[in-house]
Amino acid sequence: MQLAIDARGIRKRFGRTDVLAGLDLAVQSGTIFALLGPNGSGKTTTINILTTLVHPDEGTVHVAGHDVVAAPEQVKRRISLTGQAAAVDEVLTAAENLVMFGRLSGLTGSGARTRAQELLERFDLTDAAGRRVGTYSGGMRRRLDLALSLVVDVPVIFLDEPTTGLDTRSRQELWRVIRSLADGGATVFLTTQYLEEADLLADRIAVLDHGRIVAEGTADELKALVGGEVVELRDGEGALLAELPTDGTVHGLRGAVEDIDRLHEARAAGATVSIRRPSLDDVFLQITGRDVAPELQESR
Repeated sequence: MQLAIDARGIRKRFGRTDVLAGLDLAVQSGTIFALLGPNGSGKTTTINILTTLVHPDEGTVHVAGHDVVAAPEQVKRRISLTGQAAAVDEVLTAAENLVMFGRLSGLTGSGARTRAQELLERFDLTDAAGRRVGTYSGGMRRRLDLALSLVVDVPVIFLDEPTTGLDTRSRQELWRVIRSLADGGATVFLTTQYLEEADLLADRIAVLDHGRIVAEGTADELKALVGGEVVELRDGEGALLAELPTDGTVHGLRGAVEDIDRLHEARAAGATVSIRRPSLDDVFLQITGRDVAPELQESR
């Protein structure tokens, strides 16, 4: 299968800091690829390089078959980028925003109106097409923002933390839209602060830490790195007190339960013990040595 993104040996330094230290990425066409990483790991720098906004210091990057340094204009014609902040005009309606972007993208007046109507239907915004965007909910604004980036059809779509700040329902609505993009043949490259998002959406996931890919695979392949079940101890109100991973064997499971039971005796009268399958949170902690913050905001 053809690669939509092929990055090899990417290095990027800002001042004395190595943000990317030999990054390699290979993303198959028509798939959803999620990049996870703790604060300062280089996620946004990676997207900036892949979308021609920043030049790498070393290495080669091809996106949609073109070199991002040697042929940036060819790359720009074949990609779209939706950042963490919505880029809509709040004074205009959704339809007006889309038509304006269409005209700026070179479409004729009738072509821009036709494309706007198609996107309003695709992103479930038809009923709100004539309302000012300033009255929209967060989820509606993000759907419109994504629609604006697709006024011109492109094969590769970059989403930098697309659901940051949205409530659960709005995130789920946007997940449906993102999956439909890949089902339609587009390649979607996203960074996310929600491990559930990567677990549900991504065909492949890469974990970035200290400027390098430290693990990559499907969600199930990454979870297998942790081992077997995880034993949890929770207090009477359901708060997590402790958890221990096991190796998946009966002996390992029995040992973890006994260890938890001793902790229960010492710390948690009325506590309960439960067993669950590993999650991407467990993978993240084991690989990077850090818990996943409630919000992973990256300054660079």
